[in-house]
Amino acid sequence: MIGPVFFILIETSITKGFKAALTFDIGVIIADICFILIAYFSSFQLINRIKDDPALFLFGGMIMITYGLISFIRLQKLKKAEIHIEANSYKNNYFSLFAKGFLLNFINVGVLGFWLAIIITIGPQLEMHHGKMINFFTFVIGSYLLTDIFKMLLAKQLKNKLTPQNILKVKKISCIVLIVFGAVIMSKSFIKNEPAFIKNNISIKTN
Repeated sequence: MIGPVFFILIETSITKGFKAALTFDIGVIIADICFILIAYFSSFQLINRIKDDPALFLFGGMIMITYGLISFIRLQKLKKAEIHIEANSYKNNYFSLFAKGFLLNFINVGVLGFWLAIIITIGPQLEMHHGKMINFFTFVIGSYLLTDIFKMLLAKQLKNKLTPQNILKVKKISCIVLIVFGAVIMSKSFIKNEPAFIKNNISIKTN
């Protein structure tokens, strides 16, 4: 899916290296797993109210915009001599990358709505059987991870061709992307566009 995580993943792979990008992506995936568990084990009516709460969209969007703005302003103050590939500097700081991936995905309430839609669509076909559901989502998350690894490896090929100026451009673009997607998330607090099939099937319950 083309979203803020996609762009930050590519930027991280290019500027910080494959291991850093993989750490970031694991944080993203853990956030997805948390959303899947919340959507599966909680009341669908409750989740439907949570994911449509305007305050959550406003809060998540504001955090994303603020992070993007602060990062962009910091980049504006950098000197060219300070711009470099950062893989080595992140050797012992993978926790911050993991946390960044987790939080960036977790503050986007729309992701919860996405997994809820998947469960509502696929669940009845699998008879809401725990074993079948676990197998399905294991395959989905595994495919997600393999696809992201492919993206990282492709992005890594550009690493040796980057100049300080190009690195700065990549970082600035990722900041702008965060600001744009933050604004989009905030706009969801004013626009209701829930798919009809979610409303029609919201009474499905798990055992």
